[in-house]
Amino acid sequence: MEFSKSELVEAKRQIDSTLHKLRETVKTLEAKEIPSRYKSQITLARRRIDAFEISVFLIARELMELDEES
Repeated sequence: MEFSKSELVEAKRQIDSTLHKLRETVKTLEAKEIPSRYKSQITLARRRIDAFEISVFLIARELMELDEES
């Protein structure tokens, strides 16, 4: 499947925004009085962060390849 440069840039922007929100969520949950109560939510958010970081890396790599072709 091929995507335009503008589609990739917008996808990366959206993922970066979501990553920021997820990182803030983890900070908030870890700062709670009893963070162990939120262990599953913290784990889920961290796993999502990992997945989105991989996505950002792959999109950035694809954008670099598009720039090299130009």
